[in-house]
Amino acid sequence: MLALILIPTLLAAWVMNSLLPAQGLGWLNAIMTALFAILFGWISVGFWSSLAGVWVMAKKGDSLRVLKDLPPLTSLASDFRTAILLPVYNEDPKMVFAGVDTVRRSLTQSGEGDHFDIFVLSDSTDPDVWVTEEEAYARSVTDSPSPRLFYRHRQANLKRKSGNIADFCRRWGADYRYMIVFDADSLMSAESLIRLTLAMENRPDIGVIQSPPKAIFSQTLLARIQQFAGHLYGPIFAAGLHYWQLGEAQYWGHNAIIRIQPFVEHCQLPRVPGRSPLSGDILSHDFVESALMRRAGYGVWLAYDLEGSWERNPPTLVDELIRDRRWCQGNLQHSRLVFARGFFPTHRALFINGIMSYGSALLWFFFLVASSLEAISSLFVTPIYFPEGPSLFPDWPRYFPAWALTLLSSTGLLLFFPKALSILVILAQGRVKAFGGFFRLVLSIFLEIIVSTFLAPVRMLFHSLFVVTTFLGFKVSWSAQNRDSSGGLTWLAATRFHWFGSLLGLVWGLSMYIISPGFFLWLSPVAAGLFLSIPLSVLTSRVSIGDWAARWGLLRTPAETKPEPEILALAEELKAPEPAPFLDIPPENGFVRAVVSPKALETHLAMAARPRKYGPKKRAWFQSLREKALARGPNSLSPREKKILLNDRQELWALHWAVWRLEGEKARRWGLFD
Repeated sequence: MLALILIPTLLAAWVMNSLLPAQGLGWLNAIMTALFAILFGWISVGFWSSLAGVWVMAKKGDSLRVLKDLPPLTSLASDFRTAILLPVYNEDPKMVFAGVDTVRRSLTQSGEGDHFDIFVLSDSTDPDVWVTEEEAYARSVTDSPSPRLFYRHRQANLKRKSGNIADFCRRWGADYRYMIVFDADSLMSAESLIRLTLAMENRPDIGVIQSPPKAIFSQTLLARIQQFAGHLYGPIFAAGLHYWQLGEAQYWGHNAIIRIQPFVEHCQLPRVPGRSPLSGDILSHDFVESALMRRAGYGVWLAYDLEGSWERNPPTLVDELIRDRRWCQGNLQHSRLVFARGFFPTHRALFINGIMSYGSALLWFFFLVASSLEAISSLFVTPIYFPEGPSLFPDWPRYFPAWALTLLSSTGLLLFFPKALSILVILAQGRVKAFGGFFRLVLSIFLEIIVSTFLAPVRMLFHSLFVVTTFLGFKVSWSAQNRDSSGGLTWLAATRFHWFGSLLGLVWGLSMYIISPGFFLWLSPVAAGLFLSIPLSVLTSRVSIGDWAARWGLLRTPAETKPEPEILALAEELKAPEPAPFLDIPPENGFVRAVVSPKALETHLAMAARPRKYGPKKRAWFQSLREKALARGPNSLSPREKKILLNDRQELWALHWAVWRLEGEKARRWGLFD
């Protein structure tokens, strides 16, 4: 693979250097050539991966696929259980438990539910979400005796998701042979869960098997475009990754099965030493855990041909970029681990690949700036046609239009040929109707290319800022991911987020148009994407536009044209009405329900931690919080103060009885009426 990448890259860099003006600035030419070579090699990775994927999918049989030769689905042994983990952090409880109920029913219908237990591992810091999770769990746990369902709320969310899973492994990991890790929006079919478990039983040398999840339930235009691209292009890229990585693949943090014993023994994450922005807790833990698992001698495989694994996409560009801000710092941390002792070369390459997924944006930005400086310098640098010393002939500028065309076409080939290959694969498999038919498929691809082309400069700018601010030491907040697409993005919010990029695109584009009209034509897609970032961000966040595309049959996916039973079941769960509110207390006021509603209070106390003894000062402080709540109402308490009351049985009981004795305006603040 290195040969396939390096040889064309060196040739392309040589051609690029030959095309740059010889009379220009030598140091600028060198910088542009170096940046072009790195970026050309970077996009070559996806090209060769897609070719390898087509080769794997075109073969009659792949003897190295991890799911081959599995026993029947009903042959799970009875001497072990597999845990399904759902780490959640201030997520929508209805969405989380709708997915839980769907997975439980699917496993029950398969007849293999007794082999699985499901754990909802809450790190939620919002007291209203915490109480609502408990209520949702209480309703779900009574529906089916198998698989068993458990809920745990962690008071201190140390090390975020990785610490949440580590806490499970310390407490209950010894009771299970495998764990299947979900995200809050993950969904997997019973067949896929059983097949992953059977594959682990079939291969004791494997530590992790990652499934390739596909997006579902996308509503906004951007999310639908991402969903369409994942269903269309994802399979050949996944097969290509399998071809190159084999047993040294990558764990993506969710929709994967893990062998617990070696995970506990070898995959504990250390803190990166030092005080630099790249020190501290490892944020992108999944990359490192897969490398540690492989270092321990266990394989990490990608089950590229496994169906029945799904997730959701961020609904707006802003939500996507907020998520990328966290991932950026986590991936840049891997620069401290590239040369760590014992890692396999493939995982070192994956660390570099993760770094480049954001670092390449900054290199692209530098390349564009260097290209602009080259265009400007050509107007001010006086060409020298007669070099110093004796010479019979002048040194005229040389132009190679054929070389330029070859370089441009080869770059375009690397970018767009994988998309053409995906169409060929779909045609060969006879799955065109699953994407809405050939005509709509082609229109959808053009729509995806156009929108992605205009959004690419916006992503480039923000990813560049993320890299720079990370190295400058700016802190990253780890907030809950927005998965609600109903509101869309307002014009004010988009302006606040994109005003700088829009201004940069306007100034950059106008300057180049005035200084070098020829260069402006080459730069115009970048300048236009930046300048139009505000309306692009708003329009792509609209559910109405996504629905319009769906009505015309555009951006269709197989999960929509022929959905699996689990997808249909989850859709019904999400449409189910909320239970009747107690005293008209809104669903989002979980803390108020825990105080006022006897049933909610009983549910909370049944799952609360053991009572603790406090000293006189702390007990007096708790009592002052209770008196404050009674005098001023629940809105007078901060989230931290609400959590303190929820964690203390004595004060919560006292507050419950005192609230029901309130009268007048004080009672109405808690949803009570005279």
